[in-house]
Amino acid sequence: MPDTSPTRADVLLAAATLGLVAVAVAADQQSPGGAALAVVVGGALGGLVLCARRWPLPALVATAVVILGYYALDLPPVGVAAPAAAVLYRASERGRVVPAAVVAGSLLAVSVVARLAEGDDIAVVVGTELGSEAALLLAVIALGDAVRNRRSLRAALVRQAVAADEERHREAARQVEAERLRIAREVHDTLGHTISVITLQSAVAREALADSDPAQAEDALAAIRSVSGSAMAELRATLGTLRREPGPREPVPGFDQLAALVDGVRRGGLAVDLRIEGSVDTLPAVVGSTVYRVVQEALTNVLRHAEATRVTVTVRATPGRLTLEVVDDGRGGPPAGDGTGQGLRGMAERIALLGGTVETGTIETGSAEPGTSGGFRVSVHLPLTGVAA
Repeated sequence: MPDTSPTRADVLLAAATLGLVAVAVAADQQSPGGAALAVVVGGALGGLVLCARRWPLPALVATAVVILGYYALDLPPVGVAAPAAAVLYRASERGRVVPAAVVAGSLLAVSVVARLAEGDDIAVVVGTELGSEAALLLAVIALGDAVRNRRSLRAALVRQAVAADEERHREAARQVEAERLRIAREVHDTLGHTISVITLQSAVAREALADSDPAQAEDALAAIRSVSGSAMAELRATLGTLRREPGPREPVPGFDQLAALVDGVRRGGLAVDLRIEGSVDTLPAVVGSTVYRVVQEALTNVLRHAEATRVTVTVRATPGRLTLEVVDDGRGGPPAGDGTGQGLRGMAERIALLGGTVETGTIETGSAEPGTSGGFRVSVHLPLTGVAA
């Protein structure tokens, strides 16, 4: 809300208005009694200047009435433009341009009519004095409106700058949050899969040692070493990105590493069938990375929870669309929509970033008993149009 208290400029304008009337009275020595009244009227006009910031319309009307009353008392002439100029400026500066123009025009009209009625020369009244007073009134009204517009423009620019700064802060916060979620997904997917494979291979190694099968135990330990090394490389790359460390980064896993991912799970004793239909060599890297992470998470869930003996991974690339299905023959899981774990949530976030959809749920068998489990399915549909390579 704008400040409506009188300023130093208002005080100066009020004093100038009072001084104008006082000078006119001092120059006219014919009516000493009227001089005191003229000074009172001048003080009233000055007081209205001080009120114009808070009450521009009442101050306008009151100023017109005081000026007309001043001349009605036949006091020394001071014109109509000079006494009204300060209030007209302040009123237009407060956004009352039309009322200010109406009051100025009315004062000029009354002045002209009164001067002509008194017998003054029309050429002097209309040609000289009317033009100069009209120019002064127009100038102060235009100046007040220009000051108001400039102030409004400055305020609008300040608001825009504040809004832009707030938007920059919001965008920075969104980017930080998105990066935090990305890193959380990467760490979860990498560690989750690695720990599951290590757990499985450790069990295989223990059984092999118990059965006096050192070759199988050695294979299991080699698998543990391999998957641990890969996990450490991915974690270093992720932390390097977080710390903005220079240097080469580990390549993002994609379609070319799906076979290695599946082989690592197979070595733990789980039969995994990988089927790739269509050409995936020319697909965007971000699609390959997303597919890799979804398969990794799905296989991790199978190792942890499904108690399955076989998993089928199908990647089907068609013009404009890629479909991925991971189906196991385990004990199934919660109905679609009930899985609220970090893995399923991260999976859905990855797919949503590419404009795709993911469905997860238990596979119902054809038996008569409702709810009988036939495994768990992860089904992903990704559009390929509009995805950057």
